[in-house]
Amino acid sequence: MTKLDCNVTSCLHNSDNYCCKSAIIVEGSQAKDSYDTCCGSFDENKDGSFRNLFKTPESRLEVDCEAVNCVYNEDRHCSAEHIGIAGDGASTAEHTECSTFKTR
Repeated sequence: MTKLDCNVTSCLHNSDNYCCKSAIIVEGSQAKDSYDTCCGSFDENKDGSFRNLFKTPESRLEVDCEAVNCVYNEDRHCSAEHIGIAGDGASTAEHTECSTFKTR
């Protein structure tokens, strides 16, 4: 499992810079840089009123990855011990990115 830090505070699944999902997907099958990737699991917390009362923030989780040009991609799974998802203020998945992406 990968340690995930997420600064996308506008995401419905974000709680204290951790994700409340047990797994996410990083998209960007043609990515050549981190800005070509995005968190495909992003859901906007419209108006910021939703509070996650039932799920626990996960510091480690499974990361499926479509960014096949990344050095950490092993069979469409992230092998990095630590990744960051960036995009504070994002309103769509395209406004997010995997800041750990590194081209092969």
